[in-house]
Amino acid sequence: MTDPGDVVIAAGVRTPFCKAGTLLAPLAADELGRQAANALLTKTGVDPGLIDEVIFGCVSQPPEASNIARVIGLRSGIPESVPALTVSRNCASGFEAIIEAALRIQAGRGDLYLVGGTESMSRIPLYFSQKAAAKFAAFARARNPLQQIKAGSEFRFSDFQPQVGLQMGLTDPVSGLNMGETAEKLARELGISREAQDAFALRSHKKAVAGKERLAEEIAPVFVMADGKMRTVTEDNGPRENVSLERLAALKPVFGRRNGDLASVTAGNSSQISDGAVALLVASYRKARELGLEPLGKLVEFATVGCDPARMGLGPVPAIQALEKRGLELDRVDVAEINEAFAAQVLAVLRELGKLDEERLNVNGGAIALGHPVGATGSRLALTALMELRRRNVDSADTAHTALVALCVGGGQGSALWLERI
Repeated sequence: MTDPGDVVIAAGVRTPFCKAGTLLAPLAADELGRQAANALLTKTGVDPGLIDEVIFGCVSQPPEASNIARVIGLRSGIPESVPALTVSRNCASGFEAIIEAALRIQAGRGDLYLVGGTESMSRIPLYFSQKAAAKFAAFARARNPLQQIKAGSEFRFSDFQPQVGLQMGLTDPVSGLNMGETAEKLARELGISREAQDAFALRSHKKAVAGKERLAEEIAPVFVMADGKMRTVTEDNGPRENVSLERLAALKPVFGRRNGDLASVTAGNSSQISDGAVALLVASYRKARELGLEPLGKLVEFATVGCDPARMGLGPVPAIQALEKRGLELDRVDVAEINEAFAAQVLAVLRELGKLDEERLNVNGGAIALGHPVGATGSRLALTALMELRRRNVDSADTAHTALVALCVGGGQGSALWLERI
């Protein structure tokens, strides 16, 4: 049964996801979001003036667009009178945008929201240390050549060595571990072998390559000006047809040795650092039907929980268990999307849950093959899962109608959404 006040994902599109430093690198995060939003509004024909609010997730908000949702909204033709909110829950930022819209609809504060997530990991900046910044400031305050010479003499070579923003962002300040080290911790504690991780990564690529045409249904082209020429990007560039266990086994572990043991997390069995954006229309069922939209599905329930930052990869487990406590059973799940931050992390989640088989999981590949633009991934998981449910109901006699999407969150959290076809 569907109630007029049910929260639905009325429509959605995403940009291609491309490896950082490649095809989408010329575009800032706000431009990626704008192109996704424009594609969605064009596809649906929805009047931008009907939008109640714009809510976008972004982790590394660019300083020139600090409330990036507002910039995306205005540049997408949303009226100035429509407010905008940027949300950040690390990897779950794209989920949080959906949840924030849902809470507003349930509270009767609006009926139609433009939401999503965006990230340009190519453009995460380099930083100078505070010590170096103080020297630059002193040089800028110098009033004459003598003072400039004195201020300049304080600089050392180390002052010109920037700190890598991406590396800083992927390191948890509480546990002191970077995200890859948390995956290594789970692999050691649960006995997840390098071979199992590489095999999982291989399956991700094979699924993504096999699902290329299906994934294309959720992708809108992106237009990029580079070297004086306009280029159209139409597909993800992460999935590799030539990947093999032998190639994956040849990759060196990122962390060398830990506690005397050879580490197992490699670039090949980890998510790809990527650029991309997703745009969704979240609405009440009543509003979607009023606009002539056939919703992709409805949001039935959600859960966000905290966990040990050093074991952040297990975050989906308590989040999914919270859904189970509310009467939602894993054996009812037809399609599951769990973000592939690391192969070790997903395998750890599956082992701890014990109720979710890989046949239902990430059927068109996951972040190991497709990429993980952190602020956008949550929205991508929801869109991909709902598109797969719709496809199964249109293309066959399959009665699939339930999807579970979940991800781990840097800093020690987990988030999960329960979605259903209407």
